[in-house]
Amino acid sequence: MLLVFILYLAFTLGLGLWQARKTKTQADFVLGGSKLPGWMLALSERATGESAWLLLGLTGFIFAHGFSGIWVAIGCLAGITTAWVVLAGKFRREAAKYKALTMPEYFSAKFPEKATTIRILSTVIIVFFFVFYVGAQFSGAGKTIFQTFGLSPLWGQIIAAAVILTYATLGGFVSIVAVDTFQAILMITTLVVTPLIIVFKIFTSHINITSALAAAPPGYTSLTGGLTGFAAGILIFNNLAWFFGYLGGQPQLNARFMGMKDDANVRLGRNIAIIWTILAYSGAFIIGVGALILFGASAVKDPEMILPHVLTHLFPPWLAGILLAGAVAAMISTAESMLLVAASSVSQDVYQGIIKKGRADEKKVLALSRAATLGVGLFALALSLTTSKLIYTIVSYAWAGIGCSFAPAVLLSFYWDRFNSKGVITALVAGLLTTVVWMLSGLEKIITARAVTFFVALGLAILVSLLTQPKLSRTS
Repeated sequence: MLLVFILYLAFTLGLGLWQARKTKTQADFVLGGSKLPGWMLALSERATGESAWLLLGLTGFIFAHGFSGIWVAIGCLAGITTAWVVLAGKFRREAAKYKALTMPEYFSAKFPEKATTIRILSTVIIVFFFVFYVGAQFSGAGKTIFQTFGLSPLWGQIIAAAVILTYATLGGFVSIVAVDTFQAILMITTLVVTPLIIVFKIFTSHINITSALAAAPPGYTSLTGGLTGFAAGILIFNNLAWFFGYLGGQPQLNARFMGMKDDANVRLGRNIAIIWTILAYSGAFIIGVGALILFGASAVKDPEMILPHVLTHLFPPWLAGILLAGAVAAMISTAESMLLVAASSVSQDVYQGIIKKGRADEKKVLALSRAATLGVGLFALALSLTTSKLIYTIVSYAWAGIGCSFAPAVLLSFYWDRFNSKGVITALVAGLLTTVVWMLSGLEKIITARAVTFFVALGLAILVSLLTQPKLSRTS
């Protein structure tokens, strides 16, 4: 198993470094020069979008809490489908129209009156939250490697970070998409093969499914976790609220839409992404429930480790190593893409856009992008080595702060002519502050910040736009 895992890491590193040879310019580093095929970008988007949270967090959540986790899957599937069907083509066309490589650059080009403020705010939000998100991926990688090989979690995180930072720093978007394509195939293999073997094992072992579920924690088989009335409605709403973050609010996913060559590639990518998502979330649900039926509720102390437990107990070592690599692939794909977005915000939006006013030397900007990628990655690694928060909690925090700050601004900029630069700033500030206040106040335990942040930012952005500038003269 260890040999298989080492070969996986070596292949990932080699693939990333091989593709890095194609990165010659800043446009290549940030968006692949908009030359990559749609099927690769679709697989990259799915690998990026589904982090350690899916393979460790969601499977663990369903293992511990049961059928009520299905609302999380439905919310995510609805959001991903909406993003690909409604927004992906619009992102591609808007990015081409305004010659934007990043989301902050797009906003500042479309709303030039407050371009500097928009760039600064966007960069602060992206870097702040993505450091936490990347740290969560490193933490997940460390836990997985520790669980399987008996290594220190510290070394697990360092190994994962070293692999990612090497090729992401050198190759940027081109390397990351190539690695993501491989990772997405590996991830979906894990999420399809594992459930099939679990179901086969349950039926061939003649396990009494009814008795196994009856011995589960109270409310396990209830779609509302055993809750009724208003409390049940809140649970469903909170879990469905993952939907809002997908509505244009994830820069690392939007980069794949912006990098599409044409609308035909968008349509191809849409079909691949939606099918992949249906298979992946169905697999995660079956793994969580099936693991409880097979091994019981006390199989692991940490629910997020149920997938490694299943793999090491049901498969021969060599195959377990391959499938376990799918879990680490999810973490690597998300971490590398977020590193790139955060680094691009520093180099492209702050240095090139604000400090140099678009006149910086191409080679210097590319060098800064690489240095920023390394710096953000090392800081996230330091965070992962000192935090004790669960992956699910960290991702939930970052998802609200990023997704529901940017999503209202994206939707209004796409579909409302009276939206203006002050509205953009309002959406970003309101989203950031609402998320922080909501989380710190403990109100997240009642209703999720993923919904509150979205509606507060959306409502205030509309109000400010109406009060300040009914019509905005835009650049073409």
